[in-house]
Amino acid sequence: MFNRRKFIKASALSASLFAVDRQQALAILPRAQETAAPPIVISTWDFGIAANQAAWKVLSSGGRALDAVEKGVHVPEADPKNQSVGYGGLPDRDGHVTLDACIMDELGNCGSVAGLEHIIHPISVARLVMEKTPHVMLVGDGALQFALENGFKKENLLTKESEKAWKEWLKTAKYAPVMNIENKLYEKASPTKLPGNQYNHDTIGMLAIDSKGNLSGACTTSGMAYKLHGRVGDSPIIGAGLYVDNEIGGATSTGVGEEVIRNVGSFLVVELMRQGYPPEEACKEAVMRIIKKKPNTAKEIQVGFLALNKKGEYGAYAIQKGFSYAVCNSEKNDLLIPGKSYY
Repeated sequence: MFNRRKFIKASALSASLFAVDRQQALAILPRAQETAAPPIVISTWDFGIAANQAAWKVLSSGGRALDAVEKGVHVPEADPKNQSVGYGGLPDRDGHVTLDACIMDELGNCGSVAGLEHIIHPISVARLVMEKTPHVMLVGDGALQFALENGFKKENLLTKESEKAWKEWLKTAKYAPVMNIENKLYEKASPTKLPGNQYNHDTIGMLAIDSKGNLSGACTTSGMAYKLHGRVGDSPIIGAGLYVDNEIGGATSTGVGEEVIRNVGSFLVVELMRQGYPPEEACKEAVMRIIKKKPNTAKEIQVGFLALNKKGEYGAYAIQKGFSYAVCNSEKNDLLIPGKSYY
């Protein structure tokens, strides 16, 4: 039988509990907003400075982190003087410039392309894979077909400078990576000065937090110079070259991708931050995993990680000296910072 008195008491109790919960929630909200990290963008290497400037235009106007990282990495992708990212990138052994890229947003959505030819902005193709298909990755001819169907223009990405360097390399076809060759702070030679040397490839990895406190990341590269045709490194692999968890932070990698893939490097860095590691310490631990597994190999290669946590704290660590990264926020305008290293 319905008891009106009990019903009124129960309703009053529920209302009072709701009021308490609401008051507690309202008390917590301002603190959460106060501790939210202000907008920031970080990226690998010295060419990250110009990339950060483009990304900061989006972030400083209240734009989304996803849009910022896409616009940011467009800069090195379209720079013919940058021989390690996109247009103008050094080709594979057969003379093909093949591009890899991935992107990830605050919701865990991600898109990727690998072995893509003839398209200047693979990061934008990767974003369309994320937004317009049920897939995460498209490769090779399929990725090119998808790009052309979505309005991208087919272009020749092999510049005269990169073609000349490739032909010099063909004279000896010697595989001799040079550490950190992309970082102009440490670069003392060019492919024309050292014919026959295979210059260590590199990548731009970018991480950003927007005004709403959301994270996104992007990673794009032309891959290892003079690689076997069809080789894919870590850059387009979600969890290896890039990983973003909006509750924790994001990470990206640079250097010899094979070792990053074997250790699922960027995912590892984010999981270490979840356990309480500061960004730099998380990057260091990921580097140490590589060194411990292959100490002899590690002496001859470069791998570095860059991380940004939800609080806006950032850090990096690499196997070899010479790795640097760029930072841009309202206080630091495109500051270049040397990353710490094991050797």
